[in-house]
Amino acid sequence: MASNVMEGRAQLSEADLTNEALTAWQERIGKEMRISNTFNQLASYEAVRNFVNGIGDVNPLYRDPEYAANTKYEGLVAHPGWVASVYPHWVLQGLPGIHADHSASDWEFLRPIYVNDKITPKNYFVGFDVKNSKFAGKTAFEYQRFEYWNQRGELVSRGYNMLVRYERQTAISKSEKGEGKYDEIKVPHPWTEEDMERVDQDVLAEEVRGSKTRYWEDVNIGDELKPVVKGIFGLTDMVAYCVGAAPVQIAAHHHQLQAYKQHPAWAFRDPELKAWEPVYSVHYIVSAAKGVGALYAYDVGVQRHCWNTQLLTNWMGDEGWLKSCNAQYRQFVYLSDAVWFKGKVTNKYVDENGEYCVDIETHGINQRGGDTISGNSTVILPSREKGTSPVEKRLPAKEYRGTGKGVFFE
Repeated sequence: MASNVMEGRAQLSEADLTNEALTAWQERIGKEMRISNTFNQLASYEAVRNFVNGIGDVNPLYRDPEYAANTKYEGLVAHPGWVASVYPHWVLQGLPGIHADHSASDWEFLRPIYVNDKITPKNYFVGFDVKNSKFAGKTAFEYQRFEYWNQRGELVSRGYNMLVRYERQTAISKSEKGEGKYDEIKVPHPWTEEDMERVDQDVLAEEVRGSKTRYWEDVNIGDELKPVVKGIFGLTDMVAYCVGAAPVQIAAHHHQLQAYKQHPAWAFRDPELKAWEPVYSVHYIVSAAKGVGALYAYDVGVQRHCWNTQLLTNWMGDEGWLKSCNAQYRQFVYLSDAVWFKGKVTNKYVDENGEYCVDIETHGINQRGGDTISGNSTVILPSREKGTSPVEKRLPAKEYRGTGKGVFFE
């Protein structure tokens, strides 16, 4: 059965994924890339607060200065995922008219970020593969390395990501022929009143561990984490994320139109409103999403990854440290979807640095039973018996905690 993707579809720029273009990429492997999609750099109170508002995280450690001052941090710190609001792990390189979806990140967290820290991002192109996908035929899987440095020259976060680059016209054609990967999905989702109420209850049942220390000795293999639920995912949720972490430069009127005229592949005219809109609007305009072969407007990859990190920070409490979180973004989370983020402890051990680690397998299950994001993470917990503190080990000198002292304001 053919889908209705063509109905109400915006016309975005289209191009062929040629061997010549991909061959040119070979010369760039290993090189540092110019980052043009920086959003935040200064971890101001507003930037830190707006980010957690944008992912729906109520943890007071990241929003209440008085609360945070009474923790080991001695001041307000940014959510670990906040660096994704500096820039979203990726840089688009060439291939105008070829779509890009951020599809995975292997993410490490090395040091806390305090209010008034200034973060400088770096990005490197590390390679690519070309494969055939059911969704869009010939597809390039692009790999990049990302780094975030503070004003003291300290690396605070790093990792690797994957972008999926594909021909928009091929994805549309497959869906029109009924050959798309998820063409059987009904969007918007046909919720019943009873199911909607269940989602609301599950969202509000979220638990933040906070100041109640979780010790390594009290964790057992097989323990399940209290779920974090996101949804029903709506336009305001998407707008809130853009306010807190907009991973592309979203501007208005003269400023934005000037950019679109210089780079025609960046934008399209909305078929209904006739306004110019960015390609990024696939995340909140249905006609744009259909213009790249998707069924409906869908979430941002790293946005979903940040939802996943909240599952872990809620569970570990103020005294825990999120060491790493890798995840693959499998299915789109469409507007009108809900996702239950779940985790299970798979291992506990003392690592080579003498730190008390817990490995956790995570999944993000939507209302259709599909796993939208799967991965594995490591949390470092304090040891009651040994008196260890993973947070204390990573703190800067007292004079740098929440002051920005040393570089930015001099």
